Amino acid sequence: MTHSSTEATAFHGRLAGHSRLSDLALAPDGTRLVLTVYSVNDEGTGHDSALWEIDPSGQGESRLVARSVEGDFAPAFAADGTLLFLSDRPVSDSAGDAGTGTSLWASPESGEAKRIVRHPGGISAFTVAARADTIAYTADLLPGTADTESYAASLRERENAMVTAALYEETTTGVWSAALGPDEPHTFVLRSDGPAVNAGSQGLTGDADVALSPDGSLVAYTRAATGRAPDTNTVVVADAATGVRRRVFSRPGHQYYSPAFTADGSALVCQRQREETYDTEWRVTLVAFDLDSGEETDLLPEFDNWPWPGRAVLSPVPGDSTLWFTGDERGHCPVFRRDTDGTVTRLTASGAHTSLCVTPDGTTLYALRSAIDSPPRVVRLEASTPDQQPAFLRAPGDLLQLPGTLTEVRTRADDGFPLRAWLVLPEGASPERPSPLLVVPHGGPQASWSAWTWSWNPWPFAARGYAVLLPDPALSTGYGQRMQERGRGQYGGQPYRDVIALTDAALARADLDATRTALAGWSYGGYLANRAATLTDRFKAIVSAAGMWNLEALQAGTDMHAYFRKIFGDPRTQRERYEADSPHVDAARVTTPVLIVHGGKDHRVPMGQALSLHHELQRLGVPVRFLHFPTEGHTIGAPNHIRVMYETVLNFLDHHVLGQEWRRPAML
Repeated sequence: MTHSSTEATAFHGRLAGHSRLSDLALAPDGTRLVLTVYSVNDEGTGHDSALWEIDPSGQGESRLVARSVEGDFAPAFAADGTLLFLSDRPVSDSAGDAGTGTSLWASPESGEAKRIVRHPGGISAFTVAARADTIAYTADLLPGTADTESYAASLRERENAMVTAALYEETTTGVWSAALGPDEPHTFVLRSDGPAVNAGSQGLTGDADVALSPDGSLVAYTRAATGRAPDTNTVVVADAATGVRRRVFSRPGHQYYSPAFTADGSALVCQRQREETYDTEWRVTLVAFDLDSGEETDLLPEFDNWPWPGRAVLSPVPGDSTLWFTGDERGHCPVFRRDTDGTVTRLTASGAHTSLCVTPDGTTLYALRSAIDSPPRVVRLEASTPDQQPAFLRAPGDLLQLPGTLTEVRTRADDGFPLRAWLVLPEGASPERPSPLLVVPHGGPQASWSAWTWSWNPWPFAARGYAVLLPDPALSTGYGQRMQERGRGQYGGQPYRDVIALTDAALARADLDATRTALAGWSYGGYLANRAATLTDRFKAIVSAAGMWNLEALQAGTDMHAYFRKIFGDPRTQRERYEADSPHVDAARVTTPVLIVHGGKDHRVPMGQALSLHHELQRLGVPVRFLHFPTEGHTIGAPNHIRVMYETVLNFLDHHVLGQEWRRPAML
């Protein structure tokens, strides 16, 4: 079994350069299906977007949408069938305004696309009413400005004064991988009979959650939690014509996301999330708000798959309360149907599904389907058939020829709970030539290995000859509420023991080599990598990507300060979890060589975590290398950086696991 460095480099080069599909949209009459295709730009520093049309019947080839140009993305259809989308395409109008930033465009069946909404600094998201000529969009305003004109004037004043400072009065300074403010996102509503109306501020947030009632009379949006109430956000329902609030929904200790109106406009369906705290485990469900009474109803009270239900797609038929959603379940992310009587049916047997669309009669679904061994593809599903296999539609992006096979590993945890993991086996693995094993715990921790991933993918390692174990330990989604209960409050306890139990079960196979193993993880997986480095010397190498090292410092510096503080407690009065689970406390026990990977613009796990880990291991004389990406955030996104990351990690593993000579990546 020979796997050359050249073959592995060729594979992760193809992976980084592969087209990516997103944002599936279906026309109101069900005849047109459009999505965004992202392709690597010429410099390899990012992706260019364009709109492609898919034949819903599956008979015809996909094609570039007529007159779509580089920079078009996020398609949606207006009630009359006009294709709307966001774009950075330049335009000059009679006022001499070049229209920089992302604007909202309309593309009729014939003729050129026309810009219909622009906003200083750009538009980040939009939605449309199903049966009215009404659009809601998200765009920024500075504190103290009420409209586009005053916002533009304030931006010019700041630019002329060369001021970039922000004064925060209620919230944090960043989210995920980007700095926030001083601009704040607002919801604007544009109707055919008047100018855009500012319906209200969403607060400083990295996400835009907006919905319009089918008749365009109401707009709903989520208002971010503030420093005064960090564990609670609100759902605002406002008059679309005036911006006057009609209803405000909230519940202490809960967050609401992804609002959607029923087809008759009488109710609003949202995700409701109870985040983990010191005393309670994480829980997510779908709820409905009656807009007349204000009553809140849990739509999934007995559904213990705990799939972390995604945005609900509601039946477009008035009077029909059927809805569809996706959620993790035992290594997959199926589509589920909830009927009017509350019955929940799983519609897909395998794969991970996103971007659901439903036809006008509610009989057919379209989605993007991926899997551990398949990039996203466009599929068609029957809207009510259980455990079906989808029909694959023709779309851009060839399937990658994978260098191995996929199987599963199952075992029992030390508390008797059944565990499972995906196992990627490289070509040629056999008892005669057993493969080295790389263990890769996922991020989250509320997540699962169920879908394809671009930046931390197992197949480049298989191309180099490594088997890759993808464990779902305690706190993973898709295994019932018990999986959350058994991991609550012990980030490095039960989840770590589950990873080790699955590792032992995998190494019981004759085609894996128990003497040549490594562990690598990103985000929460990076934390487990750091924790493993302090608890065992069984691995030949550790890779910690965007991993937490000092939990006390983390909860003070992360963009999710309140979230982590609720889980770990006040470090001045509740020291137990910091002392039990923070890897830095046991730094002196680390002997395994470590590679650190971190982005300089990471707000979720700030750079200080990587610097502290690096400095401590250097001081202790532990072999350590630090791969730093100054312009990246919590994930590594630029295709050229993805190539560098895989090459560096693979060379590090080859050196320490296989005993090969260290090869410094060519571009570093």
